[in-house]
Amino acid sequence: MSDAPMPCPESTPCLVIERPIDGIALVRLDRPQVRNALNLELRRSLAATFETLGRAEDVRCIVITGDDRAFCAGADLNEYVDATPADIIARNMDILWGAIANCPRPVVAAVRGYALGGGCELAMHADIILAGRSAKFSQPEILIGLIPGGGATQRLTRAVGKFAAMQLLLTGDMIGAEEAKAIGLVSRVVDDEAVLDEALKLASRIASQSSLAVRQIKEMVLESMNVPLEAGLRSERKAFQLIFSTSEKTKRIQAFLKRKSPEKQ
Repeated sequence: MSDAPMPCPESTPCLVIERPIDGIALVRLDRPQVRNALNLELRRSLAATFETLGRAEDVRCIVITGDDRAFCAGADLNEYVDATPADIIARNMDILWGAIANCPRPVVAAVRGYALGGGCELAMHADIILAGRSAKFSQPEILIGLIPGGGATQRLTRAVGKFAAMQLLLTGDMIGAEEAKAIGLVSRVVDDEAVLDEALKLASRIASQSSLAVRQIKEMVLESMNVPLEAGLRSERKAFQLIFSTSEKTKRIQAFLKRKSPEKQ
């Protein structure tokens, strides 16, 4: 098996993949005519892209974004109007969403404009959400007689708590970036024109850290959402112990102590 870095997947008509900085992959949704709505082609492209980038040794962090009008306006409803339960089952949406949810690389969502329905769920699949002041979030499925199908009843509730989640899920209300941050849905709010730059800076900071430590932190945080506290603490202790087998840990501690040591007179 070759140890050479895997090539970045090719862009598709609905998705653009760029490598703006060493170690960083930028995934840009590119269906501007429908505000980056998720059709099946785009969903499959996203799944394939995250599977590939998650295995690429030269990718240490992923940034996902849309354009200045919309991060993602949700599902393409043209594919839902006449769909039957069998049609939806055949799309294997759990597998398509799972490719993003299970990506071992940290993911930063850079959100401007609309992040609605499946678009809000897509943002919640990231590990950090940076929002421009124009960002708008909602889960409007209730308004068309549906429920969320990409995890919002679970992820949104874990992010903001039962009462804020119920308010959003049962009304379809849209909230702005500042309110989204106040309830815990957004990590940070910045000016619109700075969203992507700030996301790339943050991704670069993450990419500069120990790759094993970053991966273990992501695994432990995600595990905390699925297991009781004591089980999560046991996993954390084992991961902490594992880190001590690495030479990188020793080098980074030595470098830190050297920087902190008092200067010789």
